[in-house]
Amino acid sequence: MRKIFDRIAHNMRLLAFASGLCLFASAPVNASGAWTPNEDDSILLDVHVKKYRLGEGVRGYQNGKDICVDLGDMIIALDVPVRLDKKSRRATGWLFAEEQIFAIDRDSNMVQTMNKRFPLGAGDLYDTVEGWCVNSKSLASWLGVELIPNLNSSTITLVSQKQLPFELAEERKDRAGQAKPIQQFNLDGLPQAKDAYRFWRTPSVDVVASLGARKKSRGALGVSQAYEIFASGELAMLSYDARIASGSSGLPESLRLRGYRNDPKGGLLGPLKATQFAFGDVSLPETTSGTTNSTGRGAFVSNRPLGQPDVFDRTNFRGELPDGWDAELYRNGQLIGFTQGTGDGRYEFLDVQLYYGQNRFETVLYGPQGQVRRDSAQVPVGVGSIPPRETYYWAGVQQTGHQLIELGSNRLGTNDGWRGGFGIERGIDARTSVSAAFTTSMFRTSRQNHLEAAIRRAIGPALVQLATSTNLVGGYALHGKTIAQAGGVSIAAEAAMLRGGFSTERFEVGLRDFLTLSLDQNIKLGGREIPLRIDVRRRAFTGGRVDYDLQGSTSQSFGRLHTGLSFEYGNSRGEAGQPVSQRLTSRVRLSGSIGKVRLRGEAGFGLIGDKGFQESRLSAEMRTSNKSEIQASLGYSAKSRQISGGMGYSRQFSKFALRASATGSSDGSIAAGLNLAFSFGPKPTGGFRVTGTKLASKGQAIALVFQDLNSDGIRQDDEPVEKAVEIAAGLHGRSEPTGTDGMTLIEGLEPYKPILLSIDDSTLPDPYMQPAQRGIVVTPRPGVATIVEMALVSSGEIAGVLQQDGGRILSGVDLELIDARGNMFKTTRSEIDGYFLFEKVPYGIYSVRIAQLAANIVGVEANLSVKATVGSQSPEVELGVILAKAAQRIANAQTGPPQPQN
Repeated sequence: MRKIFDRIAHNMRLLAFASGLCLFASAPVNASGAWTPNEDDSILLDVHVKKYRLGEGVRGYQNGKDICVDLGDMIIALDVPVRLDKKSRRATGWLFAEEQIFAIDRDSNMVQTMNKRFPLGAGDLYDTVEGWCVNSKSLASWLGVELIPNLNSSTITLVSQKQLPFELAEERKDRAGQAKPIQQFNLDGLPQAKDAYRFWRTPSVDVVASLGARKKSRGALGVSQAYEIFASGELAMLSYDARIASGSSGLPESLRLRGYRNDPKGGLLGPLKATQFAFGDVSLPETTSGTTNSTGRGAFVSNRPLGQPDVFDRTNFRGELPDGWDAELYRNGQLIGFTQGTGDGRYEFLDVQLYYGQNRFETVLYGPQGQVRRDSAQVPVGVGSIPPRETYYWAGVQQTGHQLIELGSNRLGTNDGWRGGFGIERGIDARTSVSAAFTTSMFRTSRQNHLEAAIRRAIGPALVQLATSTNLVGGYALHGKTIAQAGGVSIAAEAAMLRGGFSTERFEVGLRDFLTLSLDQNIKLGGREIPLRIDVRRRAFTGGRVDYDLQGSTSQSFGRLHTGLSFEYGNSRGEAGQPVSQRLTSRVRLSGSIGKVRLRGEAGFGLIGDKGFQESRLSAEMRTSNKSEIQASLGYSAKSRQISGGMGYSRQFSKFALRASATGSSDGSIAAGLNLAFSFGPKPTGGFRVTGTKLASKGQAIALVFQDLNSDGIRQDDEPVEKAVEIAAGLHGRSEPTGTDGMTLIEGLEPYKPILLSIDDSTLPDPYMQPAQRGIVVTPRPGVATIVEMALVSSGEIAGVLQQDGGRILSGVDLELIDARGNMFKTTRSEIDGYFLFEKVPYGIYSVRIAQLAANIVGVEANLSVKATVGSQSPEVELGVILAKAAQRIANAQTGPPQPQN
C-alpha cells in the first residue's frame, strides 16, 4: 500500500515539476546571485546511502560544477522533522537527533545548526517555482555529512561518519527479514566452492613452547623446557595431522600421526560411500553395552554422519588442549564440565548426557596468553536419528594405549591392547531403527568378545531403546534406556540386568543391576528461570553391596556472570544392609565477567563424611588493551593446608603471543615461566607467513571480490577488483574489508562444517553494483585455505502486475524470483493493484513464480510462464500483466443413481 501511494506521489511531483517548468518564465528570481534556475539545467536525482535508496527522488538544477537540490524533497527523502513554510520564509526543526536544532530565516538571512548561527552565502539558496533550491555543498555542511552528486548515474550519495536514524531503521528491517527464513535455509542448493585434494600441501603449524624454573621449599632450583607442535596439511590426496610433545627436559616424549579423509556427503571409497576413514592414531566408537571410546594406533572407516554421537543418549567431546590451557563445556548455556591441560595435549568430556530435542554445546578453551577459543556443536536427538531405509556402518581395528610411532616408554592400562569391531544400524521406518555390533578387546588383561543387538523406537516425545548382549561364554545382559520430554521436563532413564559373569568396560566389575534416572527442568522463581538437574542412581553388586547416589546441580546468570552450584550424595550398604560409607559434598563454580575482569573459579565443601572446606581456586583476567592482558590466580587446599597464588602478563603480537608468569605457595616453593605461542604456514596467495592466529586446527578461506564485466563468474585480467568490501561468514562473523588486491582472509573456521560466504552489500560503494549470487558455500579443511572468487555485477529491476484469468487482481501474494540455476534469489509481494517489483537484480536470466503456500491459498498454479532478462540493454524489465492460471482440482464424483451390476 505504501509503495502505491509513494509512486502516486512521485508521479504527481513529476507532473508538478513539468508544469512548473512551463511557467518558469514568470517565476521569481534569486536576488543574491547572478545565476537563475532554468529549464535546461533541471535534473532528477535518486538519493542513496550505502545500499539504501531514500524516497522517490529529488529535483534539482545544475549550475556549472555545482548542484542545487529542492530542500522540500530532501526533507521528505531524509525523513527529518523540519517544517518548511514558504509564506513565513522560514524552515525550522531538527536533524537526525533532537539536540541538533536546525533553522533557516530568509528575512534575517541566517542559518542555525545546533548553537551556531551564520549568514546565508550568495550561492547557498535559490528561489524556484517549486520552492527553495539549496546548494548541495552548503546543505552537506548544515547536515554534517558529505553529499556526492553523480550526473552520469543521476544519483546523489550521502556519506556519513556515523550511522543515521533511517540507515539504522533499514538495517533493522534487513535483519528482521533475514532472520525469518533461517530455519529453512538449505546450503545444498547454493553454489559450492570446489577445492580438490592435492598430492602435497605445505602444512600449517601451531607451536606452544615454554621455559620455566621451579624451586621447592626444600629442594634445588630446577629448570624445565617443553614444547608442543601441531601440524596439518595434505599428502598423497589425504589430510594429515601430527602432534609432537616433549617432556620437561625438552626431549620428545609423545608423537601422534594420523592420515584421513572426511566427506560430509559420503563420497569416499567408492561403493562403501564412506563419510570418513582414518589410519594411524585413531579413535574407535563406544557401543551400547560393550566397549568405551578408545584411542590408539589402527584404522577406522564409517559412513555415519560426521559428528553424530556413538550412542543416541550420550556423546563425547575430545580435542586438542595444549599444556597450560583450560577447557569448559556448556550444554544449553549451563556449565557442566571443566578440565585443565594434563600434558597429553587433549581435553576429554566423556559420557555427556543428551536430552530429547536440540542439545546446544559450546566448548570454551582458555589459553595462558589470554586466548579464548570457542567450538560449538548442535546435537539433535529425536525421531530422525537415522532416516528410514538408510544403513549406517562402522568398522575399525586398534592397538589401544600405543601410538603409531612410539617415543619413550608407555604406561599401559589393564584394558590396553589390540581391539576391533564393527557395527551396523538400519532405519526401519520414520520412528524405528535396529542396530547390532561385535567387538573384541582386552578387559582386565584378558580378552573378551561381545555381541549385542538393539531396537530403538520413538513413542511420542520419547526415544526408547531395548538391547541385549552376550560375551559368548554364557554371560548376558539386558539393557534398556529412554530419553523424553514431558511437560517441560527432560527425562533420561537407564536400567540393566547382568548375569552369568557378564562384565565389560561399560559396567563396573561385579555389577549385577543398576538403575539411573535424570530429570532436568527450568523452574521460574522471582521472574527468573533457574535450571535444575537431579540424577538418582542405584547399583547392586554380586557381593550384596548396594550403592545409592544422588546428584543435583543448578546455575544462574547475573548479567555476564555465570554461577553454578552442585552437590553429590553417596550411601553404600553392605550385604546385610548395614551402612558402609556415607558422603555429601558440594561445589560452587563461577565463570563470567565483572566489568573488564573475567573470572573463573570453584570451591568444594564436605558436608557429610569428610566434612568442612576442601579446596578452592579463583583466577581473574583483565585486558589492559586489545592485545594485552594480566592474570591473577589464588587457590587453597585444606588437605595440604597450603595457599598458592600467581600473577601473569600476556601480550598478543601480530606474529606471536607471549606470556610471563610467576607462582608461589605458602610452603615456600616458587616458580616462574615464559610461554610462547605462534603459528606458521604457507600464504594462500604464495609465500610464507607467521601469525599469532591458530592455523593448523582450523580452516581458512580467502575471498576475492571483483567486477564481473562479462558476467561469466570467472575473473579475467582486465576485470577490476573491489576494495573495502566486507564478507559475511555465516554465524562466524565478518571479515576485514578487502584490500587493494580485492582479497580478504577469513580465519578460524570449523573444519568440515559447511559455511556460507556472502558479500555484505551494505559495504558496496555503488548501489547499482550487486553480488552475482547469494553466496558461495565453503567446507573448510584444517590447515588449508580455500580461495573463492565472488563476482559483482550491475543490477536492474523486474516489475509487473499479477492477475488471475478473468482479470481478477491478485494482491498480497508472495512471489519468488528464480535464477538460471533454479535457485530462489529474491522474494517480494504484490501490492493492492497487483503491482510487484524486484529491486537490485543482478544482470541475468530469471523466471518468476508464486510461492507454493500463497498459490495454494489463492487457488492458482505456482508456475508462471514468464522469463525476464536483465542486462545492459534492458536494466529495467517491465513484464506487464502476468496471468496466473487457476489450479486444476480433480473431483471423484458420479452423476445419477448407481447402476445395477450384472
